[in-house]
Amino acid sequence: MDLLAQLAVNGLVNGSHYALLALGFGLIFGTTRVVHFAYGPVYALSAYGCWLAAAVLGAPLWLAGLAGIATGAVAGVLAYLVVYRPFEKRGSSTLVVLIASLGLFIVLENAIGVVFGTDTKVVPSPPSGIFLWGPLVVTGVQLAQILALVVVAGAVGIYLTRTRMGKAVLAMTDSVEMARIVGIDTARVSVIAFALGSAIAAVPACLILVKDGATAHMGFLAVFMAFVSVVVGGVGSLRGAVLGGLALGLVESTGMIRIPTEWQSSVAFVVLFVVLLFRPRGLFGGR
Repeated sequence: MDLLAQLAVNGLVNGSHYALLALGFGLIFGTTRVVHFAYGPVYALSAYGCWLAAAVLGAPLWLAGLAGIATGAVAGVLAYLVVYRPFEKRGSSTLVVLIASLGLFIVLENAIGVVFGTDTKVVPSPPSGIFLWGPLVVTGVQLAQILALVVVAGAVGIYLTRTRMGKAVLAMTDSVEMARIVGIDTARVSVIAFALGSAIAAVPACLILVKDGATAHMGFLAVFMAFVSVVVGGVGSLRGAVLGGLALGLVESTGMIRIPTEWQSSVAFVVLFVVLLFRPRGLFGGR
């Protein structure tokens, strides 16, 4: 029972990480309809921005985190303006944009490796607090991952429902054409979506940097888990994306009580297959 409880806590931590990734990815996809696979390298760039500020410039960790978030937001906006926006103006098909996204993924990932090297980057003097709650062991960084989901998801919810631009984002998630008809500047809203979605991804990126370090190829797993979480939760539902990420983390972790550890990376594929087979719209998607 103690083992199951610890696995559940670990699953909540991992699920919070996946949920944040899914929230950013789902916000971009739901608003612009762009399957932004380059989201992975943007996530990695955010971690490297945080590392540069902390390890090279000597900034305190909280300030380095803000630098990482700014790096992610700028990288996301540039990706939209330089790569996706020209195809959008030409009315290119979804397949063409998808191929462009995959190409951007490859270019950015290799550029990160060339510029920063392929070794693991770590921040100096990372926090090492450990909390014991009965049989449960939780680190300070793990608690920060859970808290980050609560704070970021709450802030995004308030922004989308209480601000004019946030409501414009929600309008585009319902229908891009109708949003354009009623006078919403869809190009501007798309820029906001890419900036906000990428900034959200930067939060778990900085936390993973502190927890495990950053590598040039860390973006692949991030975008894959974000994509799976969005599909499992329900495409077009931000609430579903968050719940899908949490569910995926819990299933992946608690499944280890019966499944060997080396099979852990396959759990996401199994969950995705089962959901697509029996619930193609996702667990929380509409008709």
